[in-house]
Amino acid sequence: MDVKIGLEVHVQLNKLKTKLFCSCSLDYHRDEPNTHVCPVCLGLPGAMPVLNEEAVKAAIKVALALNAEIQPVTIFDRKNYFYPDLPKGFQISQYDMPLAKGGYVMIETENGEKRIDLKRIHMEEDPGKLVYKGSITTAKYSLIDYNRSGAPLLEIVTEPVISSPKEARLFLNKLRIILEYLDVFDSELEGAMRVDANISIAGGGRVEIKNISSFKGVEKALTYEITRQKNLLKRGMKVERETRHFDDANNITVSLRSKEEEQDYRYFPEPDLVPVYTSEFIEIAKAELPEMPEEKRERLMKEYGISLEKAKILVLDPKMADYFEIVAKEIDPKVAASWIVDVFRGELNYRSMSFREAFNIFKPEEFIKLLKLFLEERITEKGVVEVIRKKLDEGGDVEKIIEREKLYAIPKSEIVRLCKEAIEKNPKAVEDYKSGKKQAANFLVGYVMKATRGRADPAETAKIIKEMLENLT
Repeated sequence: MDVKIGLEVHVQLNKLKTKLFCSCSLDYHRDEPNTHVCPVCLGLPGAMPVLNEEAVKAAIKVALALNAEIQPVTIFDRKNYFYPDLPKGFQISQYDMPLAKGGYVMIETENGEKRIDLKRIHMEEDPGKLVYKGSITTAKYSLIDYNRSGAPLLEIVTEPVISSPKEARLFLNKLRIILEYLDVFDSELEGAMRVDANISIAGGGRVEIKNISSFKGVEKALTYEITRQKNLLKRGMKVERETRHFDDANNITVSLRSKEEEQDYRYFPEPDLVPVYTSEFIEIAKAELPEMPEEKRERLMKEYGISLEKAKILVLDPKMADYFEIVAKEIDPKVAASWIVDVFRGELNYRSMSFREAFNIFKPEEFIKLLKLFLEERITEKGVVEVIRKKLDEGGDVEKIIEREKLYAIPKSEIVRLCKEAIEKNPKAVEDYKSGKKQAANFLVGYVMKATRGRADPAETAKIIKEMLENLT
């Protein structure tokens, strides 16, 4: 069955200092409810909105990065609906004259690159937040926090060209990366990116799933909804056009209401805001555009000689790429890329830590010190991994960790001496090896590893043992 998915992605421009139409601070996430409010964002009678110009600049930067066509004139509209988190009874949004039209994002799928076309990008204010005791389906009441009411939002709407839940997640992840490069958005803050997903299967009506707050949630909600709709169609039943909610506790969608049509919102131009002419903002935004992921990937390959595979991973996080570039200034870039991508990144992910945190917990200068010790053969590969784990878990100085845990590598001359001792003290293992039981060499390697408390390099030890045994035969 033909599956069509379109996403409406609500991105909070949370790196700005103030809200979209008032001077209330956006730094509210750690504060008590309803402490970052004023007459404007509470929708009190007589309060007048004043447009935040920095929000317009940030929105235009996003539109440029997403290859969209920025409109010369854009206006704000009133979107009328009644809901407890919307104190005015309407939301200031944009309708027939949005900030930008078109655009696209390229994603990498199992079948190669795919272009996800965008329909429009427009600005609007965030509603407040409903807080439920329990889940939306079981709570007896809800509370309202208006701290985020009036926060600047971008709504990025795709065409219905996404064909699977996995593609939807790939698109959202790529979009997140682009937004983080633009430095207009912090994905780690609550409510930073919320998604409404529209899905239809050939022969059925379009269903909207509202306010999904995680990428995994989008994939799970769409997967469940595809199964639900297919089952209805197989039984000869009709898929009704409706709005549903994703219950992430049970990984199901539940019906909320019949789907609103655009005319239900009774859009009309916001009388308290003048049209915005974008030409002057476009030039400023173009001058402020940073190096984007694809550009950075090509530069890292050219400048540092690393592989496409490593470069692709490094640019997934601007902070990871920054970390690599600092380390690669003093360490062979291929060695640096290998340790950062294959080991350090994995250890951070295991602990749910970000590279932003890594800059404080394990400074690049300390990582350089550790890799220099490794390249000087003063610590083994296993020792490097142990130091990384200890430092992430407990902190402390790199060299002090090595001394405390006795991780300094044993000199090769000492390894050779212990290999000789292993052969002399274990004649049975030597005879077994001579008789064709090659695995007997592993017993001798184990002797050395035990004597060194695991500080010897097992591969190097095995090589020395085998050379000695071969010379005996």
